[in-house]
Amino acid sequence: MSYLNQNTFFKKILLLFLFCHTFICSIAQTDSTSKVINFRGAGSVTQNGFSFIPAFSLGKPAAIFNFNINGGKRFSFDPEFRFALKDGRPWSFIFIWRYKLINQKRFQASVGTHFPAVPFRVLAYETTPEIKNTLAVSRVIPVEFTPNIIINKNNSISLFTLYAKGVSDDAINHTALVSLRTFSTIQLNKNLLFRVNPQLFYLKLDAKDGYYFASNFTLLSKKTPFYLGSTINKPLKTEIAGKSFDWNLSVGYAIDRKLVVKK
Repeated sequence: MSYLNQNTFFKKILLLFLFCHTFICSIAQTDSTSKVINFRGAGSVTQNGFSFIPAFSLGKPAAIFNFNINGGKRFSFDPEFRFALKDGRPWSFIFIWRYKLINQKRFQASVGTHFPAVPFRVLAYETTPEIKNTLAVSRVIPVEFTPNIIINKNNSISLFTLYAKGVSDDAINHTALVSLRTFSTIQLNKNLLFRVNPQLFYLKLDAKDGYYFASNFTLLSKKTPFYLGSTINKPLKTEIAGKSFDWNLSVGYAIDRKLVVKK
């Protein structure tokens, strides 16, 4: 178990993020077929923060930030940051790198790694004369593979697979996830869109496993960057501890920018 000074750790995370951003930009500049860097992001607040794996939730109000930096047709950088709203403490930081092995009109397949993936925990320790809390960091190394069938511009089906190896004593040794996902966008009127992303997934944590149904719902408008969202999760059959039904509501703000790179 390792304990880190928060200020020092956050400085390292910031430096890593800046390095990753610079690296993606350099890819865009050196790729002769790339002229644009796509930068997308979303920040949301919710009464119940969900994990990267929807079988788990914080159970408390949270702020969640997701980004996508794409400097070409194949490479992307997709960091995610989750914070508890009550005290501002970090919940998890995930730095996701993805590469599209296949990038066709109707079929795509990508591989990726989450390096680093940093889940945080609050641990209590006793001092004289009181008990204090500190942040503990677990270390895991996940890899992922995702084939994706594109039906049309509003509908697609993917099979998301992930394996994570715990490299610290307090982390789960082996995590496996297989998720069948569909993505649909419904045009409600000229400006209003409704997105539904259901999934059936299998989760294995060392010797315990379970089957789940989860879905994301998003209501957004072309006239405003604000959106409403909701996530639900229902265990179908599981040995893993958790709620019999979990859900949330969230309010978010999305951005979508393009940076033109001159040759």
